[in-house]
Amino acid sequence: MKAEYRSISPSPGSSFKTTLFEGKEFIASWHFHPQYELTYILGSSGIRYVGDNMGNFEYGDLVLVGSNLPHCWKTIGEQKEEVRCIIVQWDEEMLEDWLEKKEFQHIKQLLALASRGIRFDFETALKVESKLLALVELPPFERLLSFLQILQELAVNANHHFLAGEGFTTNLTIKESERVNLIYNYVKEYYNQQISLDDVSKKIAMNKESFCRFFKKTFRKSFFEFINEYKISMATKMLINTDLTASEIGYEVGYNNLSFFNRQFNKFVKMSPSKYRKMYRDI
Repeated sequence: MKAEYRSISPSPGSSFKTTLFEGKEFIASWHFHPQYELTYILGSSGIRYVGDNMGNFEYGDLVLVGSNLPHCWKTIGEQKEEVRCIIVQWDEEMLEDWLEKKEFQHIKQLLALASRGIRFDFETALKVESKLLALVELPPFERLLSFLQILQELAVNANHHFLAGEGFTTNLTIKESERVNLIYNYVKEYYNQQISLDDVSKKIAMNKESFCRFFKKTFRKSFFEFINEYKISMATKMLINTDLTASEIGYEVGYNNLSFFNRQFNKFVKMSPSKYRKMYRDI
């Protein structure tokens, strides 16, 4: 999916960009860029969008996004802590010649997989956290060496899973990309209310039939399936971070029918809300 284009320049004296981002919330909308991107969350939580995938993020979330793969991170509601994350971005050409050398075969394989977006497991993220933090302060040469070590460790030792679907495409027009941003923002604001097709289609200046076709083609799911997925994402966060009962959480995220909430939760999470909460509290 083609989204808002972002121009990215390397850090001074370096062939790639390393940023320690700190702020009240993520400010980037749904966007893409030719550069690969490695993002590590140090603080805050919310919902992460990569291609057609939507999932929660929190401390320890480490994601590698491939070239031109649309993505954005969104904070939700009032946050107890500010957003802190390390972002590393580099052009494909930076490693192009090296990737043909035998020593780089594992990194080459990793970057090939990044076209769908990769999320690394928490244990792996913690192992490279100190190296990622150090990148910001290192001189350019040492920064490059350390960055290559990080990529090698992720390529050889990491457990990971794909984010975007295998058939995900990135060929929407700029106007269509703007529609995607409007849809995301609308759902974020009104997900716990009764959203109708009339409401959202008017928001993006389409009739209902055209909107449904556009959404299905773009996300490979119906709009209401997307809404339910978003509601359940919010519910999982509340199960972990609050003491509200499962039924209270169901109402908070917009379900007036508890049995329907439980069915949707089981559909997307593959377990009941109570089992999900227990799993996290037993960690």
